Amino acid sequence: MALVVAVAQRKGGAGKSTVAATLATALAAAGHRVALLDSDPQQTLARWHQARHGQAQAAPLRFEAVAGWRMPAALDRLRREHDFLIIDTPPHADTDSRIAIRAADLVLVPLQPSPADLWAMDATLELAAAERRPVRLLMNRVPASGRLRGEIAAELAERGLPVLEPALGNRTAFASAFAQGLGVAEAAPRGTAATEARALARAIEDHGKGRPA
Repeated sequence: MALVVAVAQRKGGAGKSTVAATLATALAAAGHRVALLDSDPQQTLARWHQARHGQAQAAPLRFEAVAGWRMPAALDRLRREHDFLIIDTPPHADTDSRIAIRAADLVLVPLQPSPADLWAMDATLELAAAERRPVRLLMNRVPASGRLRGEIAAELAERGLPVLEPALGNRTAFASAFAQGLGVAEAAPRGTAATEARALARAIEDHGKGRPA
């Protein structure tokens, strides 16, 4: 049975779509059966998937644009045929986000090391808590240096929030791969960004292994 991961963050511009594509393609490149679902009305991943056609490096990956009341039925159908279902959610705590989070086995919250992302995150955490869904925070677009990352990490630790050990750096390779309809594990598999993407995929794999059968 597939592990369903909802990538959610109330704040727009937090990198949700890129994170969802990065995770899905890294899992697919590792040999897993993966479906990527776009429930965001902006349809960013739908355009990404169009660019993916014909790319020799692209690992097999199922894609569907599904939102609203159609989401639960789509997940029920896809669960039986896949190992992982990754959902990109809208950037606001609206009905579509709630439906996706309610159906998820894990809510993955991308968090840039900035006060704005930190403040906006609370609405997503509250929504996940209301639906009794487990949450993991993912530090995203992390600069190589600077005090802000440490300050944000310290505040998360003080609040006892669950942060994944892997983080994604502020690297152009992620955006470059996304523009080609690929993930970094496909576009530049030997690069540092790809190493980070594979570490994220392994962390999600480990979460799937640890859940009850």
